[in-house]
Amino acid sequence: MIHNMKLQDEPFIKIKNGLKTVEMRLNDEKRQKINIDDDIEFTNIKTSEKLICKVLNLYKYKNFEELYKNHDKISIGYDKDEVSNSNDMKKYYAEDKINKYGVLGIKIKLKK
Repeated sequence: MIHNMKLQDEPFIKIKNGLKTVEMRLNDEKRQKINIDDDIEFTNIKTSEKLICKVLNLYKYKNFEELYKNHDKISIGYDKDEVSNSNDMKKYYAEDKINKYGVLGIKIKLKK
């Protein structure tokens, strides 16, 4: 199965370059349909460029704080000199939605 997701330019480039290997999302109805070995087509919202990644693993957490504790900052999209902070995800997802659905870490690998 192929799932479609949009991404900001910066995380898109990090996935393309093999740096970001865990995509973080709300574990809503759409994401609950994702399975290991599925493909995800990411579309860069700035350039419309597309990438296809294979889903290697799924990590379900209560909130982004848990996710951040279980993954290194490079794999979730931070640069080595940046401070990772789970509160950064609050600009994308409301607290009530996080509490309702929980969050998902999607381990991905770019398909060649």
